[in-house]
Amino acid sequence: MSRGSISMTEPVTAIAEEEYGADSIKVLRGLEAVRKRPGMYIGDTDDGSGLHRMIYEAVDNAIDEIMNGYGDSCEVILNADGSVRVTDNGRGIPVAIHAEEGISAAEVALTKLHAGGKFDQNANRISSGLHGVGISVVNALSEWLELRIWRHGKEHFMRFRLGEPEAPLAVVGDCGDRTGTQVLFLPSKGTFSFTEFDFATVEHRLRELAFLNWRATLTLKDHRHAEPHEVALHYDGGVQAFVQWLDRSKEALHAPILVTAEKETVRIELSMEWTDSYHETCLCFTNNVPQKDGGTHLAGFRAALTRTINAYANESGIAKKEKIALSGDDMREGLTCVLSVKMPDPKFSSQAKEKLVSSEVRPIVESLVSEKLAEWFEEHPQEARKVVGKAVEAAAAREAARKARELTRRKGVLDIATLPGKLADCQERDPALSELFIVEGDSAGGSAKQGRNRANQAILPLKGKILNVERARFDKMLSSAEIGTLIAALGTGIGRDDFNIAKARYHKIIIMTDADVDGSHIRTLLLTFFYRQMPEIIEKGYLYIAQPPLYRAKRGQSEVYLKNERALEEYLIDGGLADAVLNLSSGAQLGGADLKRLTEQARTVRTLITPLTRRLPMKVVEQAAIAGAFKNSLLTDRASGEAMGATIAARLNALESHLERGWAAQWVEGDGWLFSRTLRGVTETHAVDAAIVRSQEARRLDEIAATLIETYQGAATLVAKDKETRIDGPVALVGAVMDLGKKGIAFQRYKGLGEMNPDQLWETTLDPEARSLLQVKVAHADDAEEVFSTLMGDVVEPRREFIQSNALKVANLDV
Repeated sequence: MSRGSISMTEPVTAIAEEEYGADSIKVLRGLEAVRKRPGMYIGDTDDGSGLHRMIYEAVDNAIDEIMNGYGDSCEVILNADGSVRVTDNGRGIPVAIHAEEGISAAEVALTKLHAGGKFDQNANRISSGLHGVGISVVNALSEWLELRIWRHGKEHFMRFRLGEPEAPLAVVGDCGDRTGTQVLFLPSKGTFSFTEFDFATVEHRLRELAFLNWRATLTLKDHRHAEPHEVALHYDGGVQAFVQWLDRSKEALHAPILVTAEKETVRIELSMEWTDSYHETCLCFTNNVPQKDGGTHLAGFRAALTRTINAYANESGIAKKEKIALSGDDMREGLTCVLSVKMPDPKFSSQAKEKLVSSEVRPIVESLVSEKLAEWFEEHPQEARKVVGKAVEAAAAREAARKARELTRRKGVLDIATLPGKLADCQERDPALSELFIVEGDSAGGSAKQGRNRANQAILPLKGKILNVERARFDKMLSSAEIGTLIAALGTGIGRDDFNIAKARYHKIIIMTDADVDGSHIRTLLLTFFYRQMPEIIEKGYLYIAQPPLYRAKRGQSEVYLKNERALEEYLIDGGLADAVLNLSSGAQLGGADLKRLTEQARTVRTLITPLTRRLPMKVVEQAAIAGAFKNSLLTDRASGEAMGATIAARLNALESHLERGWAAQWVEGDGWLFSRTLRGVTETHAVDAAIVRSQEARRLDEIAATLIETYQGAATLVAKDKETRIDGPVALVGAVMDLGKKGIAFQRYKGLGEMNPDQLWETTLDPEARSLLQVKVAHADDAEEVFSTLMGDVVEPRREFIQSNALKVANLDV
């Protein structure tokens, strides 16, 4: 392999001269510190980032093997019991006895902090994480962990509980020529505030790794629900495919440019292309770890880009002809770039690795990119002219915007002393104590101005829908009256040169729009504006979305505001339970607090049943849950399984009128039951199969199965005043109680804030003690980039696909 470049089809040679064995695992200290201060080792244990890091640490080990030429696949399975299984086909963790510790090297790697192959400079060249730290921390923070290793023709097994081995590593069978490692772990509920993994978050990280390591095939499977979900991630194009994927909602000006090169010990892979967008997207990685704040690799790339394009513009005569000086920002307008650097022992500005500070990287990246980009410009003159032409247009727009800003400054429009007339400002001058409500229309603005606390709440009404800044250049945006008003009110200025977050006049900027289609559209336009033009406001946590109530309920002289469907349901249930009693088939009576608890449990059951109804009728799932059918043992025990099927069929027949009965059950070994009946010559069949029985919802239903069968063994009766209602299950109980609660109540659904008077607006939306706000955050920059460009950009097809794929997830659709 030449030192100058890496071919995308050329395999990386495995390091043959060094033996990866037991003595490659170097030990520094034990695990007690991890359990005492988990945040130092795994990240935040409350917001989900630390929890997901548990998976990433296990996956990183597989990626490290692939990066160094061993193995090519990794599978992640999210199990219904909350555990995670990560399996790779690398060499397998060494199993021989460790010379210093006297125990197996695998046990050392999982029980000693800073014990791993990546601490020995001779063990591996490049690693995405510090191998032993990660897997030992995962072990320390798990209720239990099971390790399987396939190495040297043998399968080895070891189990840990709370980080401690239950028994030494043991051989449990032969494995032929299979190699690899499997880690199965259950995160500790004592460490993490919640232990439910988010599929989209894991998928996002695995997709990044698949793009950055094009030899790898990463598979993610979700076995937690009745309908298992699976994605296989493999991208032959590497970073080039990554750029195309990021730009799939944009029009590219040319095919992606690819630069792959190696110099000294630094290997770079870079792909870039310009699109019709007005915004730059640049993702930087070092050894597969993302750098949100860039660093020396990004600085080197930008310097090379600016120098090369300027040189081409001068040599081609474009700069002289256009008589305009190009800045780096002009050249990067519409640029999408993925820059991946792989090197031993990189240096970062912090433990979070969000900025690369290894000084040797900048000159290497700068020289390699300059050379390759200059070659591309020479070989592709037509595309090069498009790129430079786009930069010239950006420079002209920048100059027009500068003149517009100077003009507005001279007129005093951006001066705090001359704030926009629409703004009803507050008396408070400390930004940390001040709030700005951006409201939709003058009617809502009038109510808000009268209802607010003038001391610290300012109101800015906006007329109609503001400009979609995703499709507008900077100079056009500045000419928009509504956006000019907003910029003036915020006080920060705008644009790379003028924006200053320290000048923000409010540290709570609250978007307050109507609960209808137009309100959602205006909110989306405002979010687009802040994300594209003032991202620092989002990063600082200054941007919020108000959650005004959806309903007002009035009973007699009493009225209450309800923020959403759930609050409405709770209100109706409280009213319905006031005089109700439930008579069970056993003769027991429930009322008051006992009936309230049972109804809350019934709501939980209904929530768990609902996802399963995509495959089965509600009554089939409900009666199976009441009968206690969701046990794995019933899938393999014929006698118990057939008896359970007969019980469920009998319960289903009891629900039907005499002429509608005929349900029968068939037990299928290993795969649950088939329930069928034939009416008027038509047969209907429903399968309660193994996927449903093992789903997360079914497991939770099984935990309360004893209470369900005790309560709903036979039909119960809900009695309220003179009315009696038959109750066959928890879903019927919730419905009957809510029906009772609706009597004597008048409802109003709010669509516009203008429908509320000032006092109502204060009580529901403005009062800090009573209101509900959502803080706007960006979890993944590339995901946010994709959503905004898809929904707000010019290309129609990706938007249609987005709407079609998400249509079923919409609640409260208002068309």
